[in-house]
This record gives sequence, C-alpha cells and structure tokens, in this order.
Amino acid sequence: MSACHRHPLRIPLACAALLSIGACSRHAEAPAPSATPPPATQSTDRIAEGAPRIALAPDGVHIDYRVYGQGDPLIVLIHGWSCDANYWRAQIDDLKTSHTVVAVNLAGHGASERNRRNWTIAAFGADVAAVLAALPQGKVVLVGHSMGGAVALEAARLMPDRVIGIVGADAFQDIGATHSAANREFADQLMARLRADYIGATREFVTTQLFAKDGDPVLARRVADDMALAPPEVAIPSLRALFDYDYGPVLADLHVPIVDIETDLYGPADLERIRRLAPAFRVQVMAGRGHFLMMEDPAGFDARLRESIATFMKGGH
Repeated sequence: MSACHRHPLRIPLACAALLSIGACSRHAEAPAPSATPPPATQSTDRIAEGAPRIALAPDGVHIDYRVYGQGDPLIVLIHGWSCDANYWRAQIDDLKTSHTVVAVNLAGHGASERNRRNWTIAAFGADVAAVLAALPQGKVVLVGHSMGGAVALEAARLMPDRVIGIVGADAFQDIGATHSAANREFADQLMARLRADYIGATREFVTTQLFAKDGDPVLARRVADDMALAPPEVAIPSLRALFDYDYGPVLADLHVPIVDIETDLYGPADLERIRRLAPAFRVQVMAGRGHFLMMEDPAGFDARLRESIATFMKGGH
C-alpha cells in the first residue's frame, strides 16, 4: 500500500522464514476484544529459555510467545502478515546477549490459536499487550516487521507507560497514504486474486514484488512458499484490515519515538507526508535490500536496530 501509484504491487507484508505456518484452532466463538489487556498469568521464573508460553488475548485466543536472554529494556519482536516468530531468529540470537527478547506469535500464526472472528490490527495489538501483561516488569521497545509495525503502534497505545520506542522493519512508508484511490483499487484487485487462488497469487506477489531483481532467488522462493501456506481464512481478512487501517488515530495518541529501518526498493519515504501524523518520525535506509531486509542482511539490520534501542534508552528520538 505504499504509494501504489508508483509501485502498484507494494504492500506491507511481513515474513521471511523457512518454517511453515502452523496454527492450532479451536472453533468456539469468542467475544470481541477489549482495550484492556488481561492481568499477568505467568511467572517468568524457572521457565527454560525459548520454551513456549501462553498468554490469553482479550477475546479468549491463546497467544504463543517465547522469551530469551535478560536485560533491559525488553525487546518485543512482532512478525507480520502470514508469518511467525521464527522469522526473527537472527535478531533473537543477537539481542538476547544483552536484552530480554520476547518473540510473539500473533493470533492465527505460528502456534497461536486462530479461533478469532474479527481479524483487525487492533486485535493483533491486544495480543502483544496480553503477552506483556504476563511479563509485567521492564520498559519495552516494540519492533515490527511490515504489518507488525502497525500492530506495534496499537500495542503501544495499550501500554503507554512501558513503551519507550518503536522500530519498524520496512513498516511505515504507508503512513498517511493508505486511503488513496489507487491503494483502494489495488487492494480490491489483490483481495479478489487471493480469494480465487491464494497460493498462486501469494507466490507470484512475493517473488516478483518483494525482492530486488538481483536478490537471492532461493530465499525469494522459500519466502513465497512459506507465505502461501498461511490459512486463507486468517490471511485474507487480516490483509484487508491492513489495507483499511487508519494510522491517524493511533499516532495522535502516541508520544514515543518511531524509527523505520527500510529498503530503498520502493523509492524514498515521503517524510513530509508521514511527519504530518508522526512529527518525530525517523528513517534509516538499507540500500539494495528487499522487503525482508532483516533476513537478507541480519548484521546490517541488527546494527541499526541496536543504534535505535540505545537512543531510546537515553531518552532520545
């Protein structure tokens, strides 16, 4: 959705991993999510590093998450559309040497349940807030890849006293542009293609639009195959929610620094437009990378991520 008039197949998809999507499903109906995360349900003591843990989202969905390392602030890694927490493996291994790292599987992704009726960005944000309610100690930096960036904004709105900064991974170029006529037309067309042939449309989109022409073709195919395994009953309404997402209200409520580490594949970000809604927004560009820059160049991405975390810890923007 980033400037579809310039890049007609650009949307903020988040995922780049080798593991397939797996999700447990209970088919019982659940109440609509509320804005208040549930109380803490787990102690962080005596649980092996990386062992699966469960938090309860406000609408009753079980949310799987893992915790690694120790140290402040907590770094919460949020995947995006049709992905899971494993896509952050390189960042987990790096960050856990000095920080507590929390890797979340949003509802309908990874080992989290998918017994949800309304697949909205706000509901995904409540998933993250539920996880952090189970980890009540420490300041937080939220890191979201692509769709995970919008989820991070919603999560931050639910915990304003804990979040000290938000980092996007190619996540925020669309701020202020998502409701253009060109984007609406493209969204409708893509939704129709996905409903008709989810696997084929997803594979085509990923391999032709989300990698640079000289990108790794093996990685591109792996990512495409992985994304295509997502359950369409989760993926399609979630993507629709992302297309329809309005950044304005959540950004009006937030007073935390926001940085986007992004590719130049789609051209430069329209900082003037973005800063109308997020005046302190900053960008760091990783030239020559595709949408999955955190996987294509983990060392380069991690260095920029650590720089942003250090700035947040000092109280800077």
